[in-house]
Amino acid sequence: MSRARRGLLGLLTLVVALLLPLASQAGTQLLCSREREASVAEQARALRFSAVLRELMEAGGQDLALVARDGLDLRRWGQRYSHAGLALRDNPAGPWAVRQLYFDCDSGRPRLFDQGLAAFVRGSQRPEQGFVAVLLLPPEASETLRALALDNGRALGLVNPAYSANAYVFGLRFQNCNQWLAELLAAAWGEAQDRAQAQAWLREQGYGGTVLQLPGRPWLWLAAFSPWLHLAEHPEEDLAAARLRISLPQGLMDWLQQRFPAARRVDVCEAPEGLIQREGGFDPQAACVLQPGDRLRATGD
Repeated sequence: MSRARRGLLGLLTLVVALLLPLASQAGTQLLCSREREASVAEQARALRFSAVLRELMEAGGQDLALVARDGLDLRRWGQRYSHAGLALRDNPAGPWAVRQLYFDCDSGRPRLFDQGLAAFVRGSQRPEQGFVAVLLLPPEASETLRALALDNGRALGLVNPAYSANAYVFGLRFQNCNQWLAELLAAAWGEAQDRAQAQAWLREQGYGGTVLQLPGRPWLWLAAFSPWLHLAEHPEEDLAAARLRISLPQGLMDWLQQRFPAARRVDVCEAPEGLIQREGGFDPQAACVLQPGDRLRATGD
């Protein structure tokens, strides 16, 4: 193989390594590979983890919470979390089950999915040291959102049939999991009736998604090789600058905390000594290490 071809192959390998996480926003399920069966130890870990999360949410007195997990390692992009949904106290699928959008590989389209909290936790890319964020909204924000989230007709009406993991935050052709959640918020609080109205309301309220700055324009080439990545709706000025504006959990949580200063953000991660609970959240690059002010939840709690 010539030096030039080796160089091109090396570049493509690097592109895939950097951008492939964006093509699997809902975890391995979006890549359409079969999930391996969780071990007994992993199931027990997820049950302990979810018990702490339920205690957090119930102590707050709300009927719902936004929850996010590190389904994929996006730390190279300055992002801890890749996937978010709404945990609902009275979800018909079970107490605090998470209503979310996911990509159904069998049907080849996105669908709404209610998932138990323990199963949601197991979606972490690193089950031995997973991170989950919980955002507790004040009651005045939760009541309307809860009613809409449980209205199957309204919630389904905001689902777009064409999925793209890197969907442009203000595009109508594609949608990703977190974008559906952002538009659900707009329907609840801005009385938006469709996706166009939802995005218009989000713009007016200062929501701009998350900006991912890529090292250079060649990193966008991967979109041509993945059925889950599309550049068609992204503004040319963003593409020229090698940046993508998409919906990710951190951007959603930041916007919600600006909108509702009384909202409470708590992150939980698993360390060898137990579960670590941190008010205000972890830095995206931080390891799960106990710091002053953290609460250590022993694994037997």
